[in-house]
Amino acid sequence: MSFKSTLLAAAAAAAFALPAMADMAKIMVQDPYARSSGASAKSGAAFMTLMNHTDQDDRLIAASSDAAARVELHTHKENADGVMQMMEVEEGFAIPAGGMHALARGGDHVMLMGLTAPLAQGDIVTLTLTFEKAGEITVEVPVDLTRKPEHGMKHMHGQPKTGG
Repeated sequence: MSFKSTLLAAAAAAAFALPAMADMAKIMVQDPYARSSGASAKSGAAFMTLMNHTDQDDRLIAASSDAAARVELHTHKENADGVMQMMEVEEGFAIPAGGMHALARGGDHVMLMGLTAPLAQGDIVTLTLTFEKAGEITVEVPVDLTRKPEHGMKHMHGQPKTGG
């Protein structure tokens, strides 16, 4: 690998390590990643932690991406039979003032339905998040098909999830 290629790869890696910010750091997106269940999967999901650095509650109300025909905000809930079901959350996810809301496997997440191409390890998915107050922010989300459910979330163990 040439010096120029190495330098470009290092710069790209550093860019993904930095949190995405909207509206002068009012909303930060930390540790985003996307995955699907396999190469032939027609859907995938994106996960991240949303941090609200304002003194007003905000809400993630929509998401969009060219990587999928449809993008929805989803969660998992237990039905009357004790079976976990995935469902759309039309009202979105609350991010309290000065707080955060985790989008994590087995809980709230951004669902990518009708993928336009398989999500391959190392690919980048461009995701636009729409907030009630902060407006739109675009996030470059790396595809990580090997990440374990708890990887990247160690700092949150034992802490209650904030938000709705």
